[in-house]
Amino acid sequence: MAETDQDRAVDLGIYAKPPPAPVMSDGDKLALVLALLWLIGTGIFFLMLGTGVSSTGFDPLRLVTTLLAIFLPVALIWVGAAAMRSARVMREESARLHLAIDGIRAAYLKAQKTTATGASPEVARKLNEIVEQQKKTETVLATFISIRPQTPPLPPAPAPGQTEQQASLALGTPADSLAQPLATADFISALQFPENPEDKDGFRALRRALQDRRAAQLVQAAQDVLTLLSQDGIYMDDLRPDRARPDIWRKFAQGERGRAVAPLGGIRDRSSLALSAARMRSDAIFRDACHHFLRKFDHTFVEFEKTASDAEIAALTDTRTARAFMLLGRVTGTFD
Repeated sequence: MAETDQDRAVDLGIYAKPPPAPVMSDGDKLALVLALLWLIGTGIFFLMLGTGVSSTGFDPLRLVTTLLAIFLPVALIWVGAAAMRSARVMREESARLHLAIDGIRAAYLKAQKTTATGASPEVARKLNEIVEQQKKTETVLATFISIRPQTPPLPPAPAPGQTEQQASLALGTPADSLAQPLATADFISALQFPENPEDKDGFRALRRALQDRRAAQLVQAAQDVLTLLSQDGIYMDDLRPDRARPDIWRKFAQGERGRAVAPLGGIRDRSSLALSAARMRSDAIFRDACHHFLRKFDHTFVEFEKTASDAEIAALTDTRTARAFMLLGRVTGTFD
C-alpha cells in the first residue's frame, strides 16, 4: 500500500530534517549564464572603445563608472537568484509544515477514537476498577437489603366508644403528617451514603431518608447518577473540589447565577470533566438522569437552605451527592 502524505507527516514530524538541497538549482544556473554573458558583452564593449584612460591622464570618475557598469548588473542578477532560492525554500517549508499539521491532526483524531473505544491501557485499568467497584456495590446493596427496620409495636386497642372517632381521624390524616420529620443529620448522612457494609449508622440514616418523600427522590436520583458515573471510573471519593463558602451556596439557593456562584464548580479533575461531558453528549439516558438529579438537588437545597446553619450547609456540600452536583453542574453550565 502506498504511503500517504499524512503518514509521512506523522513519521517525520515538525522537526524532521529536510532532504538535502541540490548544489546548484536551475535559478542559480540561469543567473550564472546571464552574469557570464554580461561580463563578456561589457568586456568586448570596453575593449573596442579603449582602456578608460583619456588623453589628459587617469580619470577616477570614469573608472568608477566603468566598474559600476560592469559589476552592478551582475550583483543584481545574483540578488534576484538568491530571492528566487529563498522563495523556493519557503514554499517547501510551508508544504512540509502543512503535512506535519495534517499528520498531527490525524494522530490526534486516532488517539481520540482509541480512547473512545476503550483500547488504551488507562481505559483498561479504569474498566478493571469499575468491575471491582461493582462487586463492592453488590455487597453493600445485599447488606442494605438484609438490614430490616424493627417492626414497631402495635398500638393499644381503642375503647369501644372511641373506635368510630379514631377511624375517622385516621382516614382524614395524610401519611406524611403522621411521620416524624427527617433530622438534618440523617439527611446529610444519607446524601453521603454508607461508607462500607459495616456502616450501620449510615444505613439507618439512609432508611430514614427513604421514608421521607422529598429526600427519597433526591437520594434515588443521586444513586442513579453515582452508579452511571462509576461506569466511567468516576468516583466522588477521588475528587478534591475547591470548597466554597456557605454564603455562596446561599446565593445559589436564592437564585443568583454567574460569577458570584462560579466557585461552586470547584471540580478541577480534567479527566472526570472530559468523560462526563463526552457521555453527556453521546448517552441520552445519562443526560436525562443528570438533568433530573440536578433539578432535584436544586429544589431540595432551596428548602434546606432556609433553615440550615452554615455548619450544616458546609457538611452537606462535602457529601458525595454534593460533589456529583458540582461536577455535573460545571459540565452543564448550571453555575453560569
